Amino acid sequence: MQNNRGVRPKKTQQENIFASKSLSYFLQLTQTMNYTQAAQILGITQPALTQQIKKLERIVGAPLFYSVGKRLRLSEAGYTMLQTTNQVYSLLNKAADEIQQTTSENHGEIHLGILSSIESQVFEDFIVDYYRDNPDIQVSVHMLTRREIWAALESNKIDLAIMYLPDGSIKNWKPYDSKTIVTEDLLLIHNNEKLASKNKVKLSRLDDRKWVTYPVGFYLNDVITDAYKRELVASPDVAARFTQPGQIYRFLKETDTYTALPKSYIMSRYDRDEIMTANFEPKIKFDLSFVYRTEKQDIPRIDKFLTEFNNYLGDRDYFERLDDIVAKKIKNSDKN
Repeated sequence: MQNNRGVRPKKTQQENIFASKSLSYFLQLTQTMNYTQAAQILGITQPALTQQIKKLERIVGAPLFYSVGKRLRLSEAGYTMLQTTNQVYSLLNKAADEIQQTTSENHGEIHLGILSSIESQVFEDFIVDYYRDNPDIQVSVHMLTRREIWAALESNKIDLAIMYLPDGSIKNWKPYDSKTIVTEDLLLIHNNEKLASKNKVKLSRLDDRKWVTYPVGFYLNDVITDAYKRELVASPDVAARFTQPGQIYRFLKETDTYTALPKSYIMSRYDRDEIMTANFEPKIKFDLSFVYRTEKQDIPRIDKFLTEFNNYLGDRDYFERLDDIVAKKIKNSDKN
């Protein structure tokens, strides 16, 4: 905008902050405290991220981070900026949600963030059915890491997350609510004939082979690590790590290794009757859940989506839906 002399007025400090991407980049960096990881998540180069952070520091007039050895720390000014930014984003998100609450339940968009290690076929089938009844609702599905899911929830980029709980990495649950979809069992998967007749196995008996598992920081890797700690058993040697359950299973089939995968993944496979599994002793359980900011359920289309999904599992529960999916795979395979 120009003034009556035709001169563009100088931007205020607030305009400089909000007109750039520096603020969102700053938030991402505070979540990882690592320039390389933050840049990868943001899809930019590390020098570009560094430039944006320095730009923000020039605007506020103080360094926001400092280094101790190889570790990045928030400065006092950085803590102030983080607290204030979260408050501002919270107000903006609340305003957006209040506006959304006045919209129709039959129009608009719904953004789902699904943990990338979750078997997603039941949700994919539901979305097909949901679209038939709600053609004016656009559903976008994002497969994300645990860290990306929480960042997307906080920044209002997704409406609903589908993930595993409990999640001890999250300290502040106050803004969020959850709905359990199904309680999962974590199963030992193996090709060890000595264990073929075992329905239950203690972790202490699994020290004769290496493991194939998820990367460090992934939910199920943390679950397995915590289980070993509780049983006072040394963590196993790891042969390989993959982000997808299918990758883990394929590696296990070709090697003498162990792994642990959710029951839902095994139930989704057409060859499930051939897979050697056992429960852990004691059992390892967790919940597959919807997670969302509390205000989201007041948005008509979000509330309707959750209600219809609940009805969908009311007709046939989660594992029965997986049975249907497997039956369809076998039928299609027979045709070919």
